[in-house]
Amino acid sequence: MNPIRRALVSVTDKTDLVDFCRVLSDEFGVELVSTGGTARTLAEAGVPVRPIEDFTGAPEMLDGRVKTLNPKVHGALLALRDNPEHQATVAEQGIELIDLVCVNLYAFEETIAKPGVTEADAVEHIDIGGPSMLRSAAKNFAAVTVVSSPDQYDQVLAEMRDNAGATLPETRRAFAQRVFATTSAYDRAITDYLAGGEVSGSGGGDALSAERPENEPVASFSAEQSASPAPPAEPALDLSAPELTLHLNKRQDLRYGENPHQQAAFYARDDAQPGSIAAAEQLNGKELSYNNILDTDAAWAAVREFAEPACAIIKHANPCGLATHDDLVKAYQAAWEGDPVSAYGGIVAFNRPVTAEVVEAIFANKQFVEVLVAPNYTDAALELLHTKKNMRVLATGAVPPPGGDVELRATSGGMLVQELDTVNEDPATFTVPTRRQPTEAERRELLFAWKVCKSVKSNAIVICRDEALLGLGAGQPNRVDSARIAVGHAGEAARGAVAASDAFMPFADSLEALAEAGVTAVIQPGGSIRDDEVIAAADAADIALLFTGHRHFRH
Repeated sequence: MNPIRRALVSVTDKTDLVDFCRVLSDEFGVELVSTGGTARTLAEAGVPVRPIEDFTGAPEMLDGRVKTLNPKVHGALLALRDNPEHQATVAEQGIELIDLVCVNLYAFEETIAKPGVTEADAVEHIDIGGPSMLRSAAKNFAAVTVVSSPDQYDQVLAEMRDNAGATLPETRRAFAQRVFATTSAYDRAITDYLAGGEVSGSGGGDALSAERPENEPVASFSAEQSASPAPPAEPALDLSAPELTLHLNKRQDLRYGENPHQQAAFYARDDAQPGSIAAAEQLNGKELSYNNILDTDAAWAAVREFAEPACAIIKHANPCGLATHDDLVKAYQAAWEGDPVSAYGGIVAFNRPVTAEVVEAIFANKQFVEVLVAPNYTDAALELLHTKKNMRVLATGAVPPPGGDVELRATSGGMLVQELDTVNEDPATFTVPTRRQPTEAERRELLFAWKVCKSVKSNAIVICRDEALLGLGAGQPNRVDSARIAVGHAGEAARGAVAASDAFMPFADSLEALAEAGVTAVIQPGGSIRDDEVIAAADAADIALLFTGHRHFRH
């Protein structure tokens, strides 16, 4: 292993920089070559530094756009140490080899997030030299150590002390991998900006011409603020593209996956939607599990379907309770009463800020809650919730409108990607094929049931009344079994209620099961070759049918 003799340093994040470079120089005799503001910082601290202009023999030019784009820099990084021809060339050209590059990138997204930033300003903060140096050094990781973050300084110095001034090959390889992940995310941020879309987080920018602003604290959520609605968004990923690139950052290691023998972790996309579960802040409780996260995401999606105050209680990815009401306490109570047995150990979601009165209602029901998720909480509510040490409490800070994103599901060797489903069809386009029209009250209930049904695993049948879920059948191989299960859950409460089916009824048997239980109106897509039979059965039972022309399968 060859010791590090020369380092090129050009950073925007100057955390611990002086101490790192002082040790390189004083303890190991490393020559430091640097640019602009970084060189000034080191010189002012008394650390010996060689200006980049002296190293390249060329001045900075074009308002700082060209500083390190020079053969003497990239030749020094890319030359293979064990290739005689390369070594002869660098000697002939007077190129001095560089053994370590320390560069970090300005956060491009911070620049464009500033109020009033122009496209010209954004373009000037597209770094060329920084990523170029990182990539050249990373390509030659066999000989060059590439340091892209202050959190790597201690490891570099420790290895140099243990290895006569050299770093380990496996470390150089790992550091190079991190570089390519960083520059990939940085390029994605620029691509998204120029495309006019949401910009991915990258940790990138122009390391050579701009200083990094002071780190801002992560946004905190005022306990008293109202939920801030996020603007509608198009899906962040272009599904027409022949290739799809994702950049994921680990949020946390999980104790295990769906079962204890499965290893698992939770990653967040760089372009995670504000107000999403991936962007939520945990305010209380023990760490989330794999199944907690899946169920919490399902609960959050369910309440986001409603403009009215809503509560959803999710168990095993299905709502066992869901209700809306102007009074959030009453919305919770109606959701819980839909199935108090299943609600035990469930995930509870609200699309409005949670007050102390809501928490007191949960406590009064003695409901064991795995996860509580809402946009935010009052101080009094949090004080009560903190008494439950194990209850996981998440604040999203906003309630994004439904949709506006994509979902990804892995297959063996592949990935399925689709736009998120949302109930956005116009009820004015719905048709009534039966003799009896639904009443205005029934129509309101049917529209509620239609949104509930979208959150239930197919084949889905739900029974609702008073804008609350009474019974559901989910995930059955045939629809009539789902209808019978829904009727069984609702019991006598089904009489006078309405029902929804996520896809058309292929036979009249599902409709007949609902009619026998006393359901008075049903909403479904229609479109079966046996629609006539289903309509005839509805007419015979004096049931009003509402056909939507759309289905909402959830596999």
